Amino acid sequence: MNEELQQQAEAYIGILQQYWEQSMAWIVSGGLRILLIILLLVITLKVVGMVTKRVFKRLGKGRDSEYLKRVETTRGIISFTLKVALLIVALLMILGQVGIDLGPILAAAGVIGLAVSFGAQNLVQDVISGFFMLLEDQVRVGDVVQTAGKSGVVERITLRLIVLRDLSGNVHFIRNGQIDVITNMTKDFSFYVFDVGVAYREDVDEVSEVIREVDADMRSDAAFSEDILEPIEILGVDKFADSAVVVRARTRTRPGSQWKTGREFNKRLKKAFDEKGIEIPFPHITLYPGVDKDGKAPALHVVQDGETRGTKNEIPSEAIS
Repeated sequence: MNEELQQQAEAYIGILQQYWEQSMAWIVSGGLRILLIILLLVITLKVVGMVTKRVFKRLGKGRDSEYLKRVETTRGIISFTLKVALLIVALLMILGQVGIDLGPILAAAGVIGLAVSFGAQNLVQDVISGFFMLLEDQVRVGDVVQTAGKSGVVERITLRLIVLRDLSGNVHFIRNGQIDVITNMTKDFSFYVFDVGVAYREDVDEVSEVIREVDADMRSDAAFSEDILEPIEILGVDKFADSAVVVRARTRTRPGSQWKTGREFNKRLKKAFDEKGIEIPFPHITLYPGVDKDGKAPALHVVQDGETRGTKNEIPSEAIS
């Protein structure tokens, strides 16, 4: 019995020794190759990131902000695509070192890819839409856009989606396939439109002259001279509102600077109107009680606050306006 147990133990020890030798042989050969592949992958990813960054930085050197936006967007797409391609190649090489036959895997991947293309039509639509959106330079990283009911600054663009961050800090992930219309508010240049309401008694020509003076003052200010591209364009009287005459004007600014410029212009225009005595009216209400058959209107009882608080005066309703 002891001899039989000893023989079984020797047999197990022999099998374990054989597995150990095979494992060590694989580690020395295939394991080192896999480690080398991973090491080369990490180094290659680092080199690709550095090279793409330097190349696109050199391409954007000395260019305007609009060109830099396009360069940064293209760099992000190319860098992402190269990294994904390198990871796929490295994975296939590792599978080959493990001893897995790649032929059936590639054939199955083709069949699965065909099946997925039919089942994931939204994904295909997203990729195609994203490709043409980038090809036609519709939007870049850093633009302020409005699309799919959301608006904000473009933080990232891929072939599948666009990432927006709005004024409140909320991040919106929008699939490219959902984008039917995209409104880019900071492409090439921007306009800020002013609707200036003044009282009906004011001289429109004088109001226009004050607007031009405020614009000239801002364009001579170093803080805004680079943002404002052209003198303000006064479009004229836009409409007659209930309590004001509305004068419309617009100023052309650098992309993204229209809101800052517009707020500062409104502040300075308010101060200029106050100095010139130009009234910015508040809503007025006119009371008309009607007249009788004799053409006379009934008297209205008016209570006045202040020194005459509590007294009532009867005055003709024609004088109430």
